[in-house]
Amino acid sequence: MIFHEKPITYVSEVQLKVLDLSGMVEFYQEVIGLDVLEQTETSATLGTEANPLLKLDQLADGEAKTGRYAGLYHFAILLPTREDLGRILIHLHQNGIRLGSSDHLVSEALYLSDPEGNGIEIYRDRAPEEWQWQGDQVAMAVDPIDAEGIIADTEKAGITWNGMPAGTVMGHIHLHVSDLTAAKRFYEQGLGFETLLNMGGQALFLGDGKYHHHIGLNVWNGVGVPALPENVAGLGGYTLMLASEEKRQTILQQLAALDVVVSEKGGVYETADPSGNRIILAV
Repeated sequence: MIFHEKPITYVSEVQLKVLDLSGMVEFYQEVIGLDVLEQTETSATLGTEANPLLKLDQLADGEAKTGRYAGLYHFAILLPTREDLGRILIHLHQNGIRLGSSDHLVSEALYLSDPEGNGIEIYRDRAPEEWQWQGDQVAMAVDPIDAEGIIADTEKAGITWNGMPAGTVMGHIHLHVSDLTAAKRFYEQGLGFETLLNMGGQALFLGDGKYHHHIGLNVWNGVGVPALPENVAGLGGYTLMLASEEKRQTILQQLAALDVVVSEKGGVYETADPSGNRIILAV
């Protein structure tokens, strides 16, 4: 997972505000296959081994999302191999989970939603040398997935599904934003990502180190949509993992040049993109 370790800037953990903590923990354990790493009465952290990927925070007197807001389109869990993707594909099918799927040329992906409507992608990357480039833009598509081929490779490997495998990481996050131009400026000039695919002013895919995307942005919920209210379930924020304190200080200077507010409390640095999506800048 060379695109999810130093010196790359990548998404390490996603935080969700939830209405039913116990029900959501059960879903992410039993259906998605994550381990509970830490749990209290009001929160739970899930991941693989000692690698936290998802934090669930119980909303007190929270409300379900009913309108169109900025926030989460989906978070994407990246598996080490194609056989791992096949194992969870078989598992999800056996458990009657409704799925979407796509071959994106750079990756093969499954799509589903959790019980509170948060979008989830589970995918495996093709080798970077198989990615196709048109100048500085990576070629991506939404083609039908070869499910039969994936399952055949998995059955040949002969290992059944037993939860998320070691080496699983948070591959990327895809966000609804209210203004694509403002978001592009923030993520490029502030956080240092590079736009690697521009889909006609409707969506952008940005990455570090020429990864196809660590961040996806779209205006499919509408231009000018408001930020997700604090008491509404959905995205609470996400953590960007930075290679060093020096890298963080560089990003803080870049954000200051854009007049972006960054708060610091107990060594935790937090900011938000122009659409109100909260970001923790971690080292």
